[in-house]
Amino acid sequence: MIAMQYKVKLPKDYDMEIIKKRVQDNSHKTDGFPGLNFKLYLITETNQNENLYNCYAPLYLWNNHEGMNQFIFEGYFDNILQSFGWQQIQIGVPLTINLDENINQMKYVVELSGNISERGSLGNTPFPSATEYVKNEPIGDLLVYNPDKWGFSHFGFYQEQPQIEVSKHLTVYEVLHVSR
Repeated sequence: MIAMQYKVKLPKDYDMEIIKKRVQDNSHKTDGFPGLNFKLYLITETNQNENLYNCYAPLYLWNNHEGMNQFIFEGYFDNILQSFGWQQIQIGVPLTINLDENINQMKYVVELSGNISERGSLGNTPFPSATEYVKNEPIGDLLVYNPDKWGFSHFGFYQEQPQIEVSKHLTVYEVLHVSR
């Protein structure tokens, strides 16, 4: 499995209804996409959930590299390039994944990002969890790491608006659509 995300940061005054309409009109195109475990159409909006900027940040979990390669190199990603310009795609290797059967009912994702500290052994590496800072119960979570950058992201999945304890390392996304 391979996780993939790109974050299109948009101006504070950007009308996010444009992104919502875009997702409404086009998200069905990735439903049933070959090799795709899921795609979460995620956004943040300025001044909602303490977010500092508007962002379109879809998160993909691929079952194999063939599906991801097809998406990137066979014209599907071109729509992003044409609409938003060149985007850096972040890649992560799933370390743990827990998905509830209610994943299609997901409404929010909370992300906690950090760095993996240099150490003599990676056994028993501690990873803080996004769910540690949220009072409500998640319906699933995903922990990915990138050994190229020694970074990680922990994603908690929620059906209800997350009740968050303050942390500057958290990003709260609204889920506009789940493709499976």
